[in-house]
Amino acid sequence: MENLFLAWKEFRRGKKKRRDILEFEFNLEDNLFGLHNQLSAKIYQHSPYESFCITDPKLRHIHKATVRDRILHHAVFRILYPIFDAGFIFDSYSCRLGKGTYRGIRRLKSFCRKLSRNNSRNIFALKCDVKRFFDSIDHEILVGLIKRKIHGENVLWLLGVIISSFKKDIDKGLPLGNVTSQLFANIYLNELDEFVKHHLKLKFYLRYCDDFIILSEDKNYLYELSFLVGNYLNNILQLNLHPQKIIIRKYRQGIDFLGYIVRPYCVNLRTKTRRRILKKVNTDNLQSYLGVLKHCCGYNIQKAMESKLEKKISIC
Repeated sequence: MENLFLAWKEFRRGKKKRRDILEFEFNLEDNLFGLHNQLSAKIYQHSPYESFCITDPKLRHIHKATVRDRILHHAVFRILYPIFDAGFIFDSYSCRLGKGTYRGIRRLKSFCRKLSRNNSRNIFALKCDVKRFFDSIDHEILVGLIKRKIHGENVLWLLGVIISSFKKDIDKGLPLGNVTSQLFANIYLNELDEFVKHHLKLKFYLRYCDDFIILSEDKNYLYELSFLVGNYLNNILQLNLHPQKIIIRKYRQGIDFLGYIVRPYCVNLRTKTRRRILKKVNTDNLQSYLGVLKHCCGYNIQKAMESKLEKKISIC
């Protein structure tokens, strides 16, 4: 019960005024004790998902669970995260405490400086993306990976219920909206991380969710690596690299990663990201966008944003 109440407090943060949250909170103790009793008796069943699409900036199909189920997801995440996170490689940056987009970009800059001898040599970057990653995660493989560290019968039963609550294909797929999906994705692709770091013994590798970068001084070697990594993903994890997103670029041309372009002497915002910011900026999201610009050469974009807002205010 303590874990469920703590999960509730974490889950409701920033969502206190939403209608479904208020409805659940109206009978909070009854709802949480009822969930606890269902789990104890192993009669818990996951409710259907609400489906909708968002543009972020590309179109994404989101499946949203009920409040009760999302609280349970948080409770599970709170316990499992430290167990699995301790075994992840350092250079995995998605949905991990102390990591994130900006740390990933800083690490990429550091890698580039080291390999290029302080930008005195040209190097190459292999960038890859897993095709339809969340839709392609195999449930049986995922459960097998979880069983390496989790042995409790009750926990495995509950994880099986959560994993099987969504299927994009026969026993495949995870919903984008679940906090547990983020952890399961890292557990799944940690196998790729281990293959790259310990079998291929590559030093300059980093991953954010299903996007990853490998740096090398040898362009032909990166071509070979793209085949090795692609074969491993296909044979071991039943995943495929997106054929149109296997890209090898010179460092001096700029490495496109996580919305930024990393170059030898600067980091720029991706053109599409810059256009989206200038299109959507308003007084409510200004500080968020300024936070994005802190990590790149964003002075001109900041001035353009301020100019646009001034014009809006003068019109009003």
